Amino acid sequence: MAFVVTDNCILCKYTDCVAVCPADAFYEGPNFLVISPDDCIDCDLCPVECPAGAIYQEDEVPADQQEFIELNAELSKHWPRITEVKPPLEQAKKWDGVTDKIQYLETQSDD
Repeated sequence: MAFVVTDNCILCKYTDCVAVCPADAFYEGPNFLVISPDDCIDCDLCPVECPAGAIYQEDEVPADQQEFIELNAELSKHWPRITEVKPPLEQAKKWDGVTDKIQYLETQSDD
């Protein structure tokens, strides 16, 4: 079973979790990170490192965030892998803890 990045990562994108992932299972979009269920080895290191508390075991994802299970699986097929820590988004502290951020999710970069 894989871990899943949920709503609170949107517009924050802290990458502390990336540094501890032995499987390089994280993928990066414009304003959100996802975990590939195919790459995740269920090691339980990333949830502890996430300052936004946005990572859950798949079977513990809150009921109102279930759509993120499929989003992680799908977006990880299209976004580039991230293996190094980067600074969080500029307004991360402002957005940390704000609920219902799915409306702000950017799935494609402007490249």
